[in-house]
Amino acid sequence: MAWLLLFLAGGVEIVFAISLKYNEGFTRLWPSLLTAASGAVSFYLLTLAIKTLPIGTAYAVWTGIGAVGVAILGIVLFKESADWLRLVSILLVIVGIIGLKLTDTV
Repeated sequence: MAWLLLFLAGGVEIVFAISLKYNEGFTRLWPSLLTAASGAVSFYLLTLAIKTLPIGTAYAVWTGIGAVGVAILGIVLFKESADWLRLVSILLVIVGIIGLKLTDTV
């Protein structure tokens, strides 16, 4: 259950980070509310997950999910670079997340 909460927290973290792009410095109401709500939900889910999971593993996986998701959405939504080095770097983060999951005993 803790891993599910952690992966949900990471997914909501992606919403949080992407909404930062749309709130334009907290000058747009709905994107700003989405930023605040998704940030709060993401942190809450993370706090539930770390009741069981090691903090180092949970935090690294949470930030990794967010980083990978935002990097991919940056390529898709904002036409950011998709050169081979960027894609390999994203893959390395994914491999790190998988490695952390595989080494955890919970």
